[in-house]
Amino acid sequence: MSIEVQNISKLYGTQKALDSVSFSVKSGEVVGFLGPNGAGKSTLMKTLMGVINPSEGSAFINGIDVTVNPYAIKAITGYLPEHNPLYLEMYVKEFLMFIGKVHKVHNLTQRVQYLIDQVGIGVECHKKIGMLSKGYRQRIGLAQALIHDPEVLILDEPTTGLDPNQILEIRKLIIEVGKTKTILLSSHIMQEVEAICSKVIILSKGKIVANENQDYLKTHTGKGVTTTFVEFLEETNTSVFNGLPGIELVEKVGKTGWLITSASTIDPRPTLFNMAVSNNLTIITLQLHEKHLEDVFRELTSEN
Repeated sequence: MSIEVQNISKLYGTQKALDSVSFSVKSGEVVGFLGPNGAGKSTLMKTLMGVINPSEGSAFINGIDVTVNPYAIKAITGYLPEHNPLYLEMYVKEFLMFIGKVHKVHNLTQRVQYLIDQVGIGVECHKKIGMLSKGYRQRIGLAQALIHDPEVLILDEPTTGLDPNQILEIRKLIIEVGKTKTILLSSHIMQEVEAICSKVIILSKGKIVANENQDYLKTHTGKGVTTTFVEFLEETNTSVFNGLPGIELVEKVGKTGWLITSASTIDPRPTLFNMAVSNNLTIITLQLHEKHLEDVFRELTSEN
């Protein structure tokens, strides 16, 4: 079950929310969809669900055109929007039964109970949804997205409003569900995307600025630098670093520490070690700073 987006653009008056966006998500992939506020993430997800029509371009889920047959899309796709719409006057189980009937789910009572247990809302299922916290409402939203056992999940900020323990629980659930489903996941929590997603798409000002697996992004994207901290037993000065290959910036930290910036494709530690031996310096710390997804995101979406 795949997602295919081809040159999607969306205009609101003269404002371009999406600008010729193209990407694909293969069957069984869990893909993180990232971008600053206003980048166009929610617009794209609504387009995929047939909620809004694109100004240009086309999108397909499992070969079905989302603008031609949106009802067929909804039958095979589970969707949790950023602003989770719920019937607040309904009881939890009543709401899930209602959504299940809309989808014509077989063995509905058992399916509802399974999801109540799976998303951890059993202790609150006797209450009306309007009485629940935002975190529990978010769990109910995830349960309704899963009620018909869809092959594709589109999740827009699924852990919004959850406390740290709840985030971990929902993260585990998404990882488990992702073993059998295709998932497109939007989130502002970078650790969440790093833990769940194998591939990342980054959107900025309506355009895709990155579309790669995480490992590649961390080593080949953004400003392309590696930061290393080295500390010597002895005091020294910047002259010892002169002429070292790949070294772009040297900054002193404290009396004997140095922050070294170099090209990301070059690990500077062997060079720094050999330099220390040549200058009779004793290294007491030599640590390579691992680049995180948050670093890449900030580099690619920064206004500067």
